[in-house]
Amino acid sequence: MRFSAEEIQEVVRMLNEEDLDIRSVTLSINTLYALSDDERKVINKLKDLDKTFTSFAEAVDKVSERLGVRIVTKRIAVSPVQIFLETVNNGVEIAKVLDELAENSGIDYVSGYSAFAERGIGRGSKRLIESLSEAIGSTKRITGMINAASTMSGVNADAVKEFVRQVFSMNPTSSSRVSIMANAPPDSPFVPSAHHGEGMPNLMINVAVSGPGVIESALRRNSPRTFREIHEIIKASAFKITRLGELIGKKVAEQMGVNFGVVDLSLAPSPKQGDSVAAIIEAMGVKMGSHGSLAALAILMDAVKKGGAMATSSIGGLSSAFIPVSEDSIMAQRAEEGYVDLFTLIALSSVCNSGVDMVGLSKSQGEEKAIGLVLDVLTLGITIDKILGVRIIPVDSPPGSTVELGGLLGKVVIMKLKDADTKIADFTGFIPNSIKRIDMG
Repeated sequence: MRFSAEEIQEVVRMLNEEDLDIRSVTLSINTLYALSDDERKVINKLKDLDKTFTSFAEAVDKVSERLGVRIVTKRIAVSPVQIFLETVNNGVEIAKVLDELAENSGIDYVSGYSAFAERGIGRGSKRLIESLSEAIGSTKRITGMINAASTMSGVNADAVKEFVRQVFSMNPTSSSRVSIMANAPPDSPFVPSAHHGEGMPNLMINVAVSGPGVIESALRRNSPRTFREIHEIIKASAFKITRLGELIGKKVAEQMGVNFGVVDLSLAPSPKQGDSVAAIIEAMGVKMGSHGSLAALAILMDAVKKGGAMATSSIGGLSSAFIPVSEDSIMAQRAEEGYVDLFTLIALSSVCNSGVDMVGLSKSQGEEKAIGLVLDVLTLGITIDKILGVRIIPVDSPPGSTVELGGLLGKVVIMKLKDADTKIADFTGFIPNSIKRIDMG
C-alpha cells in the first residue's frame, strides 16, 4: 500500500485538527488451550497470557508513537467464557484473572465474557448468564455479550429475560460493559461484542477506525448541494480513514509477528465536541431525530461502506455506525430535547447497527417493558438479517433525567418506555427464525 505526499499531508491535518484517531486495536486470542475440568488448571494456564498481553500493549504503543497516530484503547478478545463453563462452575474467577492481567499490562478492556444462546440455554451459557452481574460487577475491564438471536435460529426469549434481570441488578458503569446481540460477528474489535470466534487463527489483530469529526468537517468545508456530492465527500473521507486503520493494524501485527485480521469500518463517536456521528447527519442539514434522519443515515452508511470497501479487502466486525445516546454528545442533546426516543433509535437501526445503545432506563418502569424493548430490537435484526444489539443502563432516576458516567461513557439520558402494560414477557421459549432463513439455503 503506497501513500502519496498529498494523502499524508491530508491525514496529518485530520489527526491534528479533526480528531481523527483509531478507536481501538484489538488482539483476538484463542484461549481454548486452557480448557480443563479443573478450575485451578484453567486459572493457571490463563495467567500464562501475561507476556502476550504485555507484548501486545507495547506493540500498540510503539506503532502509535512511530506513526504519530492516537490509538484510543487497547483491547483483548478471548474465546467465549461460556465454553469453559461447560466443565467448570466459576466464571467469576476467570473474569477476575483476565481483569488482573489487563490492569497489569495496560489493556483497557478484555471482552469475551460471552455466551451464545439463540436457540436455547445450555449448561455453559446458563452458568455464564447467571453469573454476568457478579462477574462484571467485581471487575473493571471485563466486558460481556449474550448472543440471544440469529437469522439462522430465531430469538431466545428466555435468554433475553435473564439478561435483563442481570442488567437490572448492576450499577450503571457495569451495565455499560454488557450487551445483548443478534447475529454477533466473530471478529469484532468493538466491546462489548468482541470475542475470539470460531474459525479464527490463534492470534489476530483487528482494528476499529473512527473519524466522525473528519467526515463532518469535510461536509461543512465543501458545502455540497446535491445528494451525490454528499455521498462522494463521505466516501472519499471513509476511504482515507480506512486506509489509516489498515496501516495501523498491519504494523501492529508485523510488530508482534501475528496475523492481521480485519478493519471494522464503523464510525464511533465520543462525548467530546467534534466527535459525533449525529453531527454528520446535522451537517447534511437534518436535525438528528427529525424527519429525514433515516434517509441521511442511510446515505452516510452506504458511502462509508463503499469508501471503506475500496480501501481494504479485510472488512469485518460490525462495519456500520454507532449512535449510542450517551457516548455521542449531539445524540444525548437531541434525546433531552425529545427529538430522539426509543422508537426513533429502532427505526435508525434498520440502516445502522447500533440498535438501542447506551440508553438509560428507569428501574421504576419495570423489567417487563425492558424485555419488550430488547425483543423489538433483536427481532428486527433477524427479520432483516442485520447485526443489532442492546446496551441499556437501568438506574433509579426517573425518565427525563440524566446521569453523568464520565469519560468515554458520557451523559446517560433516561428515556421513557411506553406506559402501556405488556404481557410479552410472560411467554417463554424462542421466537422462530423468520422467512429470511430460507434465503440463506
